[in-house]
Amino acid sequence: MSDRRITKYFAEFEPPESTRAELLRGEIVLTTSPDLVHNAIVETVQDQIPRSDWRRLQAQRVAIPDEPSEPQPDLVVIERGTGPDRGRLMPAEAAMLLVEVVATNSVHRDYSVKRSIYAAASVPGYLIIDPVMAQCVLFTEPTGTGEDADYRCRRITKFGDVTPLEPIGVELDTGEFATYENVTPHRYP
Repeated sequence: MSDRRITKYFAEFEPPESTRAELLRGEIVLTTSPDLVHNAIVETVQDQIPRSDWRRLQAQRVAIPDEPSEPQPDLVVIERGTGPDRGRLMPAEAAMLLVEVVATNSVHRDYSVKRSIYAAASVPGYLIIDPVMAQCVLFTEPTGTGEDADYRCRRITKFGDVTPLEPIGVELDTGEFATYENVTPHRYP
């Protein structure tokens, strides 16, 4: 199926109840609804980003230029007064920070596929919050194109430490972040 046809199909696609759908490099990816640890982390992050300066949009699909991808980060942060007020897609160029909270079944997707997609779209900051490894990983300085895109800089902080979010000038207190129980550690970032 061509990129244009898959994008059109995805725009009309209705995922089954209790699932979330994303288009990642031409592949429709379905995931189950997040658990309470995940949702509590997203809420805590959102509460620490000043609403007066930033729009903090949950589950907002992002339009990625030049490729068939419409990821749906857990949080999209854009400067207040920028970006569209209507529509189903936020242009990637409006995003200053995209946040993903790792689920047990999204480790590779968050650390590899989405990292490359967000870097290719030149999103200034990509924050991965990882309740599997009890860490936050902030990627900045996007470079490259397509599947070879990546971020030049990476900062890892452990849960409980302050995580500077340079792209938006906020220091994130991670002291309330919980971890998943009975999960196997991974090797990322």
